[in-house]
Formats: sequence, structure tokens, C-alpha cells
Amino acid sequence: MVGMAADLPAAPDAGRPLDGITVVAIEQAVAAPLATRHLADLGARVIKVERVGRGDFARDYDHVVHGSGAHFVWLNRGKESLAVDLKTDEGREVVRRLVDRADVVVQNLAPGAAARLGFGAAELRAARPELVVADLSGYGSGGPMAQRKAYDMLVQAEAGLIAITGTPQTPVKTGIPTSDIAAGMYCVQAVLAALLRRWRTGVGAAVEISMFEATVEWMGYALYSGMHTGIQPARMGLSHSSIAPYDAYPTRDGQMLIGVQNDHGWRTLVTSVLELPDLAADPRFATNVERVRHRAECDAVVAAATSRWSTAELDARLAAAGIPAAQLKDVDDVVAHPQLRARDRWRTIGTEHARVEALLPPVTFADVEARMGDVPALGAHTRALLEESGVDADDYLRRGIAEQSR
Repeated sequence: MVGMAADLPAAPDAGRPLDGITVVAIEQAVAAPLATRHLADLGARVIKVERVGRGDFARDYDHVVHGSGAHFVWLNRGKESLAVDLKTDEGREVVRRLVDRADVVVQNLAPGAAARLGFGAAELRAARPELVVADLSGYGSGGPMAQRKAYDMLVQAEAGLIAITGTPQTPVKTGIPTSDIAAGMYCVQAVLAALLRRWRTGVGAAVEISMFEATVEWMGYALYSGMHTGIQPARMGLSHSSIAPYDAYPTRDGQMLIGVQNDHGWRTLVTSVLELPDLAADPRFATNVERVRHRAECDAVVAAATSRWSTAELDARLAAAGIPAAQLKDVDDVVAHPQLRARDRWRTIGTEHARVEALLPPVTFADVEARMGDVPALGAHTRALLEESGVDADDYLRRGIAEQSR
């Protein structure tokens, strides 16, 4: 195989998948910026339209990344920032001229705001049918909740996610903005699908993505289980309603998460790892159905056994036996995680205050690396984009219609 590969001609440089695609993003917060950051990573030129003075309010959620906001650094690398006042005719005209040469428009302003500004999908595509326009919202363009504010926690609650997350005593939201992330990822999928169809047909698309509907989709088996049994899925903490043992178990110096998904795994766990071979045939535990039925007893015997070893010792024993398990990592542990370091997943990017480490996106192309661009200061590219739009940049900047970062 090595010899054959050496005889083949070198593959041409295919470039990044979205090289040559231009995206105008009238965006804020998380959902749309996440979508367009992934498009930028894939090679698209992303022009981020921000408000004069404040910009995307995610810039100021905190300033913990050397003066920049953690959300903003995560979501906005590789973009050009245009700070312009969309409440003015001149500001809207600048963006309209950029849209005239764009392939994609993404927006997640308040419900109806984009249309009132003249950037609704119907209006944009009436002028350019080949344009792909993606609208992200909390609850979609119709229905009784269309005008409701839709912060991530609120959407998680409406979608049922909070009701099944947490302990039996306490419902909790997820520790990350799950509804925003779900909507952003479906937006990426929709834009790529629309561009593929346009490549075949020449016709663009108007697509909408709802945070609520994206989160309900992610409810998955819990939704279908409750729908067909009439039983509200229980909050199980780290445990699992249908599998045992599946939880965190104590060690001498901490805990290990163990998930045994079949009866063969149970027999291996108790014989090769826990050194309790008599439990393999114990009728209370011989099948998963019985282990779930006797969950408290099963968890008790596993916990008593795991506490004999340190976390590192038990981790090694479980790995050697092929039992699914994991250590509970803190954020510092993840940053230094040997798996990420061994796979060289960190890169250095620029922000307006300092160089920082950023993760490569999880999709890896064999022939080209993601474009890990810098995180722009507010209005970092305003002058160049004004000039590209054919307006008098000095006049716009002097009158406060637009803003250029220092």
C-alpha cells in the first residue's frame, strides 16, 4: 500500500470547503455567531454587522480572556467586524451593498427586526433568488410564542430539557447554552444544504431555525418514551433510567463514572475488574432488566468494591478490561487533556488584547486545516468595508454612521 501511494500523483490543493463564499451576518449573542464561526472555519468570508458603540452584546458578558469576553472569543474568530448604525438609511445601504455580493445572509435579531430594517428573507430573495437567507429565532416565525424573548434557559424549560435534567430533587439547566448551540448547528447544516442545492439548481433558499424546535429535536428518546408510555422521564442525575450500573462510583480519592450497557460487560466488570466473580451469576444482577429492578443493591455492591482503589488505579483496570468509564474532569483538566494535546487540537489566535489558545473545530478534513482566524475588535474592518461598498468612508466615520476600531 505504501508503494502504491508513492506512485500516485500528488493530490491538488482543494482548498477549504467554503473558500469563495461570502456570508453577511447580522447577529448577536450565541446561536447565529456559532453558526457563522463554523462557516468561517470552513473558509467562508464572514462579515459580522455590529452596532456602533457597543457591538454584539456578547462582547461584554465578561472580560475574562485578557480583556475580551469568553463567549465572544469562542464564537467570533475569523470574522470581519463592520460597526454601522442600521437605524440610518446610510448604514442600511452599506449592508445592502455587501449583501448584493454575498452568497449567504444569517440573522438572529429580535423577531421581525430584520424585516423592518429591509433585510427580511422575502425582500432579499425577491431581488436575488440565488441568495441563501437563514433566520434564527427563539420559537419560529409563527405560533403564539413567536414574539417571546428566547434566552437559552427559557427555551430549555419550554422544550422539556430542564424537566429531565438534574437530580430527582432538583431540576437544572445544562451547564452550556444547549438551545443556542443546537440552533446554531442546525443553521450550519441548513446553509450547507442550501448551498449544495444552489450549486445544482442555481436557486437559493430561505430557511428558518428555531431554538425551541432544535431543542425539542434533541430531547430524542426521552420525548418519544414519554409520548408512548404516558410517563414523565425521571431526572436521574448521573444515572440512567434504563441501564445499570450507570453512575459515579467512589474511589479512595475521588470517583469514577462507569457505564455497563450489556450483560457481558457486567460479567467482565465483576470478574476482571472488581474481583467479585460470584456476582456474575447472582440472579439479582444477571441481566440488565434485573439490575435496573435492583438498582440500589447493584449500585451499593459496585460502590463498595470501587472504593478499594484510587481513581487512577481503577481507571487503568477498567480501561484494560474494556469497560466504558471516565474520570470526572474539571475545566483545567480538559484544557490540559492528554487526548487533545496528543491530537494537536489547540491553535493560537489573536484577539484585540492578546494571543490566546483556541480549539480546532471537531470536524477534521484530511487535506486541509480549518482557518483559525483572529477575533476582531469592534469595527476592526469598518473602513475597508465602507470603501468596498463604494461610500465615503471618512464621511461616514466622521458623522458616526460607522465606527472604526482604534
